[in-house]
Amino acid sequence: MKFSKLSQLFLVSMIGLAVATLLTACQIVTIDYVFVANSAGSGSSSTGQIQTYDADSQSGALRVGQPAVPSGGANPVSMVTSSDFANLYVANQGTGAGDGNVVHFALDGNGVLTKKDIVTPSTTPVSIAVNQAITYLYAVSGTTSATLTAYPLTSGAMGAAVAQAALTVPGYAGDTIVPTAVIVLANNNAVYVTAYDKSAYNPGGTTTSAANPGWIFGFTVGSGGALTPAAGSPYKAGIKPTAIAADPTSRFVYATDFASSQLIGYTIQSGSVLNFLINGPFRAGNEPSAVTIDPRGKYIYVANALDSSVTTYVIDLATGTPSGAPSVSNNSTDTQPVAILVDAALARFVYTANHLGNSISGFRMDTDTGALTATQATPYPTGANPTALTSVPHGNHSTQSTTP
Repeated sequence: MKFSKLSQLFLVSMIGLAVATLLTACQIVTIDYVFVANSAGSGSSSTGQIQTYDADSQSGALRVGQPAVPSGGANPVSMVTSSDFANLYVANQGTGAGDGNVVHFALDGNGVLTKKDIVTPSTTPVSIAVNQAITYLYAVSGTTSATLTAYPLTSGAMGAAVAQAALTVPGYAGDTIVPTAVIVLANNNAVYVTAYDKSAYNPGGTTTSAANPGWIFGFTVGSGGALTPAAGSPYKAGIKPTAIAADPTSRFVYATDFASSQLIGYTIQSGSVLNFLINGPFRAGNEPSAVTIDPRGKYIYVANALDSSVTTYVIDLATGTPSGAPSVSNNSTDTQPVAILVDAALARFVYTANHLGNSISGFRMDTDTGALTATQATPYPTGANPTALTSVPHGNHSTQSTTP
Protein backbone atom coordinates (compact mmCIF):
# COMPACT_ATOMS: atom_id res chain seq x y z
CA MET A 1 0.00 0.00 0.00
CA LYS A 2 2.80 2.37 0.93
CA PHE A 3 4.57 1.71 -2.40
CA SER A 4 1.32 2.38 -4.26
CA LYS A 5 0.87 5.77 -2.61
CA LEU A 6 4.44 6.78 -3.36
CA SER A 7 3.99 5.70 -6.96
CA GLN A 8 0.81 7.74 -7.27
CA LEU A 9 2.50 10.77 -5.73
CA PHE A 10 5.44 10.42 -8.13
CA LEU A 11 3.07 10.09 -11.09
CA VAL A 12 1.08 13.16 -10.08
CA SER A 13 4.31 15.15 -9.64
CA MET A 14 5.59 14.15 -13.05
CA ILE A 15 2.29 15.07 -14.69
CA GLY A 16 2.34 18.46 -12.97
CA LEU A 17 5.91 19.07 -14.09
CA ALA A 18 5.04 18.14 -17.67
CA VAL A 19 2.02 20.46 -17.67
CA ALA A 20 4.07 23.30 -16.20
CA THR A 21 6.77 22.79 -18.80
CA LEU A 22 4.19 22.80 -21.58
CA LEU A 23 2.57 25.98 -20.31
CA THR A 24 5.94 27.68 -19.98
CA ALA A 25 6.82 26.71 -23.53
CA CYS A 26 3.54 28.20 -24.77
CA GLN A 27 4.01 31.52 -22.98
CA ILE A 28 5.30 34.42 -25.02
CA VAL A 29 8.62 35.90 -23.94
CA THR A 30 8.28 39.56 -24.85
CA ILE A 31 11.29 41.13 -26.57
CA ASP A 32 9.53 44.27 -27.85
CA TYR A 33 6.38 46.28 -27.44
CA VAL A 34 5.04 47.20 -30.87
CA PHE A 35 2.68 50.18 -31.09
CA VAL A 36 0.30 50.84 -33.98
CA ALA A 37 -1.76 53.99 -34.53
CA ASN A 38 -5.18 53.57 -36.13
CA SER A 39 -8.82 54.59 -35.89
CA ALA A 40 -11.02 53.19 -33.15
CA GLY A 41 -13.89 52.95 -35.66
CA SER A 42 -14.63 53.38 -39.35
CA GLY A 43 -14.43 56.79 -41.01
CA SER A 44 -11.84 59.56 -41.01
CA SER A 45 -13.57 61.37 -38.14
CA SER A 46 -13.32 58.40 -35.79
CA THR A 47 -11.26 58.86 -32.65
CA GLY A 48 -7.70 57.68 -33.08
CA GLN A 49 -6.11 55.09 -30.84
CA ILE A 50 -2.75 53.51 -30.08
CA GLN A 51 -2.72 49.73 -29.69
CA THR A 52 0.05 47.80 -27.96
CA TYR A 53 1.33 44.35 -28.96
CA ASP A 54 3.84 42.05 -27.29
CA ALA A 55 6.43 40.58 -29.66
CA ASP A 56 7.75 37.09 -28.95
CA SER A 57 11.53 36.87 -28.68
CA GLN A 58 11.83 33.65 -30.67
CA SER A 59 9.12 33.74 -33.32
CA GLY A 60 8.34 37.45 -33.65
CA ALA A 61 4.65 36.63 -33.30
CA LEU A 62 2.47 39.42 -31.87
CA ARG A 63 -0.29 39.27 -29.32
CA VAL A 64 -2.40 42.08 -27.87
CA GLY A 65 -0.70 43.71 -24.89
CA GLN A 66 -1.81 46.67 -22.79
CA PRO A 67 -5.30 48.13 -23.46
CA ALA A 68 -5.54 50.59 -26.34
CA VAL A 69 -5.41 54.29 -25.44
CA PRO A 70 -6.86 57.31 -27.32
CA SER A 71 -4.30 59.00 -29.56
CA GLY A 72 -5.52 62.44 -28.53
CA GLY A 73 -7.32 63.21 -31.80
CA ALA A 74 -8.71 61.73 -34.99
CA ASN A 75 -6.78 60.23 -37.89
CA PRO A 76 -3.32 59.59 -36.37
CA VAL A 77 -0.75 59.60 -39.19
CA SER A 78 2.74 59.50 -37.68
CA MET A 79 4.31 58.10 -34.52
CA VAL A 80 7.81 58.04 -33.05
CA THR A 81 9.59 57.17 -29.80
CA SER A 82 12.53 58.90 -28.14
CA SER A 83 15.92 57.19 -28.27
CA ASP A 84 15.73 56.28 -24.56
CA PHE A 85 12.32 54.65 -25.22
CA ALA A 86 10.73 56.64 -22.40
CA ASN A 87 8.49 58.81 -24.60
CA LEU A 88 6.10 58.29 -27.49
CA TYR A 89 4.72 61.01 -29.76
CA VAL A 90 1.82 60.79 -32.20
CA ALA A 91 0.60 63.26 -34.82
CA ASN A 92 -3.17 63.46 -35.34
CA GLN A 93 -4.36 64.86 -38.66
CA GLY A 94 -8.08 65.16 -37.93
CA THR A 95 -9.76 68.47 -38.70
CA GLY A 96 -12.28 68.51 -35.86
CA ALA A 97 -12.09 70.54 -32.64
CA GLY A 98 -8.95 69.62 -30.70
CA ASP A 99 -7.41 67.77 -33.67
CA GLY A 100 -4.45 68.66 -35.85
CA ASN A 101 -2.03 68.14 -32.97
CA VAL A 102 1.05 66.30 -31.71
CA VAL A 103 0.52 64.42 -28.44
CA HIS A 104 3.23 63.28 -26.01
CA PHE A 105 2.90 60.09 -23.96
CA ALA A 106 5.22 58.86 -21.22
CA LEU A 107 6.13 55.20 -21.68
CA ASP A 108 6.97 52.90 -18.78
CA GLY A 109 8.85 49.59 -18.76
CA ASN A 110 5.65 47.56 -19.12
CA GLY A 111 4.48 49.32 -22.27
CA VAL A 112 1.92 51.51 -20.48
CA LEU A 113 1.25 54.88 -22.14
CA THR A 114 0.35 57.96 -20.08
CA LYS A 115 -0.76 61.14 -21.87
CA LYS A 116 1.32 64.18 -20.97
CA ASP A 117 1.27 67.28 -23.18
CA ILE A 118 0.11 68.56 -26.58
CA VAL A 119 1.32 71.04 -29.20
CA THR A 120 -0.78 72.25 -32.11
CA PRO A 121 1.10 73.28 -35.28
CA SER A 122 -0.28 76.18 -37.30
CA THR A 123 -1.27 73.74 -40.05
CA THR A 124 -2.24 70.05 -40.06
CA PRO A 125 0.69 67.79 -39.03
CA VAL A 126 1.82 65.19 -41.56
CA SER A 127 4.94 63.59 -40.07
CA ILE A 128 7.12 63.89 -36.94
CA ALA A 129 10.66 62.96 -35.89
CA VAL A 130 12.70 63.22 -32.68
CA ASN A 131 16.49 63.64 -32.62
CA GLN A 132 18.77 61.15 -30.88
CA ALA A 133 19.72 63.69 -28.22
CA ILE A 134 16.01 64.04 -27.29
CA THR A 135 16.31 67.82 -27.44
CA TYR A 136 13.99 68.56 -30.39
CA LEU A 137 10.86 67.22 -32.01
CA TYR A 138 10.38 68.14 -35.66
CA ALA A 139 6.92 68.35 -37.21
CA VAL A 140 6.25 68.91 -40.90
CA SER A 141 2.73 70.16 -41.56
CA GLY A 142 0.38 71.50 -44.19
CA THR A 143 -1.84 70.24 -46.99
CA THR A 144 -1.64 73.21 -49.37
CA SER A 145 1.60 74.66 -48.02
CA ALA A 146 4.47 73.03 -46.16
CA THR A 147 6.10 74.11 -42.91
CA LEU A 148 8.83 72.52 -40.79
CA THR A 149 8.68 73.37 -37.07
CA ALA A 150 11.15 72.54 -34.28
CA TYR A 151 9.84 72.08 -30.73
CA PRO A 152 12.29 71.84 -27.80
CA LEU A 153 12.08 68.81 -25.52
CA THR A 154 12.73 68.88 -21.78
CA SER A 155 12.59 65.45 -20.14
CA GLY A 156 10.34 64.48 -23.03
CA ALA A 157 7.90 67.37 -22.60
CA MET A 158 7.31 69.58 -25.66
CA GLY A 159 7.82 73.33 -25.43
CA ALA A 160 6.80 76.25 -27.65
CA ALA A 161 8.24 76.26 -31.19
CA VAL A 162 11.79 77.63 -31.42
CA ALA A 163 12.30 77.48 -35.19
CA GLN A 164 10.15 77.31 -38.29
CA ALA A 165 10.87 77.10 -42.01
CA ALA A 166 8.50 77.40 -44.95
CA LEU A 167 9.13 74.90 -47.77
CA THR A 168 9.04 76.53 -51.20
CA VAL A 169 10.61 75.66 -54.53
CA PRO A 170 12.92 78.42 -55.85
CA GLY A 171 11.33 80.18 -58.80
CA TYR A 172 7.90 78.71 -57.99
CA ALA A 173 6.99 80.41 -54.73
CA GLY A 174 3.26 80.27 -55.50
CA ASP A 175 3.13 76.51 -56.06
CA THR A 176 1.23 74.18 -53.72
CA ILE A 177 3.81 72.10 -51.84
CA VAL A 178 2.53 68.97 -50.06
CA PRO A 179 4.88 67.52 -47.40
CA THR A 180 5.00 63.75 -46.89
CA ALA A 181 7.71 62.83 -44.33
CA VAL A 182 10.50 64.15 -42.09
CA ILE A 183 13.66 62.62 -40.61
CA VAL A 184 16.51 63.89 -38.45
CA LEU A 185 20.02 62.43 -38.75
CA ALA A 186 21.39 60.24 -35.97
CA ASN A 187 24.15 62.81 -35.40
CA ASN A 188 21.45 65.47 -34.73
CA ASN A 189 23.02 67.83 -37.29
CA ALA A 190 20.42 67.91 -40.08
CA VAL A 191 16.72 67.49 -40.86
CA TYR A 192 15.27 66.41 -44.22
CA VAL A 193 11.70 66.68 -45.49
CA THR A 194 10.14 64.98 -48.53
CA ALA A 195 7.44 66.86 -50.43
CA TYR A 196 5.90 67.12 -53.86
CA ASP A 197 4.71 70.07 -55.92
CA LYS A 198 0.98 69.56 -56.46
CA SER A 199 0.92 72.42 -58.93
CA ALA A 200 3.23 70.34 -61.15
CA TYR A 201 1.98 66.83 -60.31
CA ASN A 202 -1.75 66.41 -59.80
CA PRO A 203 -3.10 63.16 -61.30
CA GLY A 204 -6.73 63.56 -62.28
CA GLY A 205 -6.58 67.32 -61.83
CA THR A 206 -5.04 70.35 -63.48
CA THR A 207 -1.44 71.51 -63.27
CA THR A 208 -0.27 75.12 -63.37
CA SER A 209 3.48 74.79 -62.93
CA ALA A 210 6.45 73.49 -64.93
CA ALA A 211 8.49 72.84 -61.78
CA ASN A 212 10.09 69.48 -61.00
CA PRO A 213 7.44 67.66 -58.94
CA GLY A 214 9.42 65.78 -56.25
CA TRP A 215 11.79 67.32 -53.69
CA ILE A 216 13.84 66.81 -50.52
CA PHE A 217 14.34 69.91 -48.40
CA GLY A 218 17.48 69.84 -46.23
CA PHE A 219 18.29 71.94 -43.16
CA THR A 220 21.25 72.13 -40.84
CA VAL A 221 20.50 72.46 -37.14
CA GLY A 222 22.19 75.33 -35.37
CA SER A 223 22.34 76.85 -31.92
CA GLY A 224 18.97 76.96 -30.19
CA GLY A 225 17.47 74.69 -32.83
CA ALA A 226 17.85 77.20 -35.68
CA LEU A 227 17.06 75.70 -39.11
CA THR A 228 19.25 76.83 -42.00
CA PRO A 229 18.68 75.53 -45.55
CA ALA A 230 21.55 73.33 -46.73
CA ALA A 231 23.44 74.53 -49.81
CA GLY A 232 21.57 73.50 -52.95
CA SER A 233 18.37 72.63 -51.08
CA PRO A 234 15.79 71.59 -52.13
CA TYR A 235 17.10 68.53 -53.98
CA LYS A 236 15.25 66.75 -56.76
CA ALA A 237 13.53 63.54 -55.62
CA GLY A 238 11.63 62.01 -58.51
CA ILE A 239 7.94 62.66 -58.91
CA LYS A 240 6.16 62.00 -55.61
CA PRO A 241 8.46 61.10 -52.73
CA THR A 242 6.45 59.56 -49.92
CA ALA A 243 8.92 58.40 -47.28
CA ILE A 244 12.52 58.98 -46.23
CA ALA A 245 15.13 57.23 -44.07
CA ALA A 246 18.78 57.81 -43.15
CA ASP A 247 21.37 55.18 -42.25
CA PRO A 248 22.55 55.09 -38.60
CA THR A 249 25.99 56.51 -39.49
CA SER A 250 24.46 59.69 -41.00
CA ARG A 251 26.16 59.09 -44.38
CA PHE A 252 23.25 58.14 -46.64
CA VAL A 253 19.63 59.14 -47.22
CA TYR A 254 16.99 57.14 -49.12
CA ALA A 255 13.56 58.27 -50.35
CA THR A 256 10.75 56.28 -51.93
CA ASP A 257 9.14 57.66 -55.10
CA PHE A 258 5.50 56.55 -55.04
CA ALA A 259 4.77 57.61 -58.63
CA SER A 260 7.75 56.01 -60.38
CA SER A 261 8.06 52.97 -58.05
CA GLN A 262 11.70 53.67 -57.22
CA LEU A 263 14.07 54.05 -54.29
CA ILE A 264 16.31 57.12 -54.62
CA GLY A 265 19.61 57.23 -52.74
CA TYR A 266 21.85 60.12 -51.71
CA THR A 267 25.20 60.61 -50.02
CA ILE A 268 25.40 63.24 -47.29
CA GLN A 269 28.23 65.66 -47.98
CA SER A 270 29.77 68.39 -45.84
CA GLY A 271 27.19 70.91 -44.71
CA SER A 272 24.43 68.29 -44.97
CA VAL A 273 24.35 68.65 -48.76
CA LEU A 274 22.80 65.72 -50.65
CA ASN A 275 24.28 64.18 -53.82
CA PHE A 276 22.65 61.37 -55.81
CA LEU A 277 24.13 57.88 -55.38
CA ILE A 278 25.72 56.54 -58.55
CA ASN A 279 23.79 53.84 -60.43
CA GLY A 280 20.50 55.02 -58.94
CA PRO A 281 17.58 55.28 -58.69
CA PHE A 282 16.77 51.69 -57.74
CA ARG A 283 13.72 49.66 -58.64
CA ALA A 284 11.11 49.08 -55.92
CA GLY A 285 7.67 47.49 -55.96
CA ASN A 286 4.60 49.37 -57.15
CA GLU A 287 3.72 52.52 -55.20
CA PRO A 288 6.34 52.34 -52.42
CA SER A 289 4.91 54.06 -49.37
CA ALA A 290 7.35 53.54 -46.50
CA VAL A 291 11.03 52.80 -45.92
CA THR A 292 13.17 51.77 -42.95
CA ILE A 293 16.80 50.80 -42.34
CA ASP A 294 17.86 48.22 -39.79
CA PRO A 295 19.89 49.60 -36.84
CA ARG A 296 23.06 47.90 -38.12
CA GLY A 297 22.85 49.94 -41.30
CA LYS A 298 23.03 46.81 -43.48
CA TYR A 299 19.53 46.44 -44.94
CA ILE A 300 16.78 48.63 -46.38
CA TYR A 301 13.14 47.52 -46.33
CA VAL A 302 10.51 49.24 -48.49
CA ALA A 303 6.76 48.69 -48.13
CA ASN A 304 4.94 48.73 -51.47
CA ALA A 305 1.31 49.84 -51.12
CA LEU A 306 -0.06 48.63 -54.46
CA ASP A 307 1.80 45.30 -54.48
CA SER A 308 1.16 44.62 -50.78
CA SER A 309 4.78 43.54 -50.43
CA VAL A 310 8.15 44.38 -48.92
CA THR A 311 11.25 44.88 -51.06
CA THR A 312 14.59 44.09 -49.44
CA TYR A 313 17.96 45.67 -50.25
CA VAL A 314 21.48 45.07 -48.98
CA ILE A 315 23.51 48.25 -48.41
CA ASP A 316 27.11 48.44 -49.55
CA LEU A 317 28.54 49.95 -46.36
CA ALA A 318 31.32 51.71 -48.27
CA THR A 319 29.25 53.38 -50.99
CA GLY A 320 25.66 53.22 -49.69
CA THR A 321 24.51 51.51 -52.89
CA PRO A 322 21.52 49.20 -52.31
CA SER A 323 21.22 45.86 -54.10
CA GLY A 324 18.66 43.06 -53.98
CA ALA A 325 18.98 40.59 -51.11
CA PRO A 326 19.81 36.98 -52.07
CA SER A 327 16.83 34.77 -53.03
CA VAL A 328 14.11 37.07 -51.68
CA SER A 329 13.23 40.47 -53.17
CA ASN A 330 9.51 40.75 -52.45
CA ASN A 331 7.51 39.46 -49.50
CA SER A 332 3.73 39.45 -49.34
CA THR A 333 1.92 41.50 -46.71
CA ASP A 334 -1.75 42.08 -46.03
CA THR A 335 -3.45 44.78 -48.12
CA GLN A 336 -1.78 48.18 -48.63
CA PRO A 337 1.17 48.47 -46.23
CA VAL A 338 1.82 52.14 -45.42
CA ALA A 339 4.32 51.93 -42.54
CA ILE A 340 7.27 49.65 -41.79
CA LEU A 341 9.78 49.13 -38.97
CA VAL A 342 12.55 46.87 -37.72
CA ASP A 343 12.08 45.85 -34.08
CA ALA A 344 14.00 47.96 -31.59
CA ALA A 345 15.38 45.21 -29.34
CA LEU A 346 17.36 42.73 -31.44
CA ALA A 347 16.62 44.08 -34.94
CA ARG A 348 15.60 40.71 -36.32
CA PHE A 349 11.89 41.21 -36.99
CA VAL A 350 10.18 43.47 -39.55
CA TYR A 351 6.57 44.64 -39.29
CA THR A 352 4.24 46.53 -41.62
CA ALA A 353 1.00 48.39 -40.86
CA ASN A 354 -1.54 47.44 -43.53
CA HIS A 355 -4.01 50.28 -44.07
CA LEU A 356 -6.75 48.39 -45.93
CA GLY A 357 -5.96 45.02 -44.36
CA ASN A 358 -6.57 46.41 -40.84
CA SER A 359 -3.59 44.42 -39.67
CA ILE A 360 0.13 44.13 -38.99
CA SER A 361 2.25 41.73 -41.07
CA GLY A 362 5.35 40.24 -39.47
CA PHE A 363 8.61 38.87 -40.88
CA ARG A 364 11.70 37.29 -39.39
CA MET A 365 14.97 38.67 -40.73
CA ASP A 366 17.97 36.56 -41.67
CA THR A 367 20.62 38.84 -40.15
CA ASP A 368 23.29 37.41 -42.48
CA THR A 369 21.46 38.13 -45.75
CA GLY A 370 18.53 40.44 -44.93
CA ALA A 371 16.06 37.94 -46.39
CA LEU A 372 12.62 37.75 -44.76
CA THR A 373 10.30 34.90 -43.84
CA ALA A 374 6.77 35.31 -42.49
CA THR A 375 6.32 35.10 -38.72
CA GLN A 376 3.95 32.69 -37.03
CA ALA A 377 0.22 33.46 -37.46
CA THR A 378 0.81 36.67 -39.44
CA PRO A 379 -1.05 38.97 -40.15
CA TYR A 380 -2.24 40.24 -36.76
CA PRO A 381 -5.59 42.11 -36.57
CA THR A 382 -5.63 45.81 -35.61
CA GLY A 383 -8.19 48.58 -35.44
CA ALA A 384 -9.40 50.37 -38.55
CA ASN A 385 -6.92 51.70 -41.12
CA PRO A 386 -3.56 51.55 -39.29
CA THR A 387 -1.13 54.23 -40.45
CA ALA A 388 1.93 54.26 -38.19
CA LEU A 389 4.19 51.88 -36.26
CA THR A 390 6.91 52.13 -33.65
CA SER A 391 8.46 49.79 -31.08
CA VAL A 392 10.48 49.77 -27.87
CA PRO A 393 12.60 46.98 -26.35
CA HIS A 394 11.42 45.11 -23.26
CA GLY A 395 13.96 43.76 -20.81
CA ASN A 396 17.73 44.04 -20.78
CA HIS A 397 18.69 43.69 -24.43
CA SER A 398 21.59 45.37 -26.17
CA THR A 399 20.56 47.39 -29.20
CA GLN A 400 22.17 46.77 -32.58
CA SER A 401 24.31 49.37 -34.32
CA THR A 402 27.06 49.81 -36.88
CA THR A 403 29.98 52.20 -37.33
CA PRO A 404 31.42 53.49 -40.61
